[in-house]
Amino acid sequence: MAEPNIPSDVRKMSFEQALEELKEIVERLEQGQGELDQAIEAYQRGALLKQHCEAKLRDAEQKIAKISLGADGSVGSEDLDLE
Repeated sequence: MAEPNIPSDVRKMSFEQALEELKEIVERLEQGQGELDQAIEAYQRGALLKQHCEAKLRDAEQKIAKISLGADGSVGSEDLDLE
C-alpha cells in the first residue's frame, strides 16, 4: 500500500524504527523541550510516523487474515504476499 503523503525517509523505516522515533517525540513533547516551532514540527513528524505505523499494522493484519487453518490442522494461505 502506497503512502503518498509520507516522506520517503519515513516510508523506508520498519514499524519498530518508526515507533521508536514516535516514542522519542512524544517524550520530548511531554517534557516541554524545545520552542513552539520545534514542537509543531515534532508533532507533524509524529503524526506522519503514526500514520506509517498504522499502515504497517494494517498490512500485517491483512497478511494474517489470509492465513487459515485447514480442517486437518494444517496451515494454508490465500495468495499470501510476503514482500
